[in-house]
Amino acid sequence: MEFNSADPSVVRNIRQRVLLNAWLRAARQHQPLPLLADFEPGDISGELQDMMGCDVEGDGEDARFVIKQQGARLAATYGNVRFDPARRINRYLDDAIGEARYARVVPLYLACMRHRRPIYSISTVMDADGKDVSYERLLLPFGFADRVERMVGSFKAISLEGGFKITNLMRLQASSVPRIQVQAVIDLATAPAPAERHPAGDVVEL
Repeated sequence: MEFNSADPSVVRNIRQRVLLNAWLRAARQHQPLPLLADFEPGDISGELQDMMGCDVEGDGEDARFVIKQQGARLAATYGNVRFDPARRINRYLDDAIGEARYARVVPLYLACMRHRRPIYSISTVMDADGKDVSYERLLLPFGFADRVERMVGSFKAISLEGGFKITNLMRLQASSVPRIQVQAVIDLATAPAPAERHPAGDVVEL
């Protein structure tokens, strides 16, 4: 899977840009990887339904990702709302979404580990009514030294055709196979320094 280098302007969703800017601020304090404790995106309580936090176990191609936080709308996208919220966490990502869907997304997570940089992608998928939906994914890496130990993900769906069905959007029918539009590694060399914030204790817990 090929990834292009891009500056932060490639990220279209304004809320994801807020998260990316917070990561860039943290990355300027600790390189090559920022610490999760320094990630201060402000009040994102309204965003948590579209976010996921996971721990990284292992290294390289054999790494696995343990879900530690999963928002309700994200769970609906993959048809996992039938699970009690407590059962959606402390599960391996590959077990949670199944082998076929995992095979589509794991290259993004592995690229995030390999490059130690944010990964951004846009895919187009059809909802249950046949409407085209753009699915925008931002993965942010955190860790110590040069090892990624944690990832925070933001997942946004939008359709130019108006309202759409989010439930089971990433189902396995052939018509719903995502068509990739963008796959990018955020290039820090071209990233302008984000404006400094002075939050009042707004440290994200994921």
